[in-house]
Amino acid sequence: MLKNILTDKASKLFIVLGGFFVANAILAELIGVKIFSLENSLGIAPLDLNILGIDGLSFNLTTGVLLWPFVFVLTDLINEYYGKRGVQLLSYLTVGLIVYAFAMVFVGIHLTPADFWPQSHINPALPMDEQEMLRSQVGNYDAAFRLVFGQGLWIIIGSLVAFLVGQIIDITVFQKVKQLTGESMIWLRATGSTLVSQLIDSFIVLFIAFYIGADWSLQLVLAIGVVNYIYKFSMAILMTPLLYAVHYLIERYLGEEQAATMKQDALIKAPLINSVISQA
Repeated sequence: MLKNILTDKASKLFIVLGGFFVANAILAELIGVKIFSLENSLGIAPLDLNILGIDGLSFNLTTGVLLWPFVFVLTDLINEYYGKRGVQLLSYLTVGLIVYAFAMVFVGIHLTPADFWPQSHINPALPMDEQEMLRSQVGNYDAAFRLVFGQGLWIIIGSLVAFLVGQIIDITVFQKVKQLTGESMIWLRATGSTLVSQLIDSFIVLFIAFYIGADWSLQLVLAIGVVNYIYKFSMAILMTPLLYAVHYLIERYLGEEQAATMKQDALIKAPLINSVISQA
């Protein structure tokens, strides 16, 4: 059976797309603790927006936003060729693996460090002034490890709920649009479903993590949600050429006949994903 999976193009493609899907989602959760300034990263002045009466807003974003657009592109590609059940399988698997990853991180940050490790980032061969500079930046490596990886429970819950709800909406909108447009207008079903799902996703994660979990005002949560969605909206549009490029490569890899069969089956009942699952 394993030989059949490794020699079947549809099965191998599902493994590759699914692997990138899961890896990007887990990485986005782990690196998402860092907040970066988009304007400063691009070398421009902060925009200083006023939204819903909240002044001084700019694009200070979680680093996870670098990877989530790729997750939603992969969602649309998997939906295109493997249907609703294919995306659902990977979405539930991803949530389970994210929970597992955070559980292992939780265990890791509560392990007692070796005596030398909290200062192991400071090389004793360095000049004393460089050692002091490093010590002033990070005095205790174990404390830094705890701070970086010890994300709040409400943030984790918010991101997981937002991810699942966003995926369900993306799947539904994608399938509905494809039923109406057929094989034409890839950009509409892919980009359109992403724009709708990201709209909901942007506000769910903030509402759970900060309105419920941190007592932020609803006005502030909505204002920051608008800023986040502006970024996600822009990225969804900019990612459209990448979607077409990967779509083209997949069509070349599968061949016109198999690709057409997979897309038609994905829209109806997704028997190919059933085949992949049964062979495993």
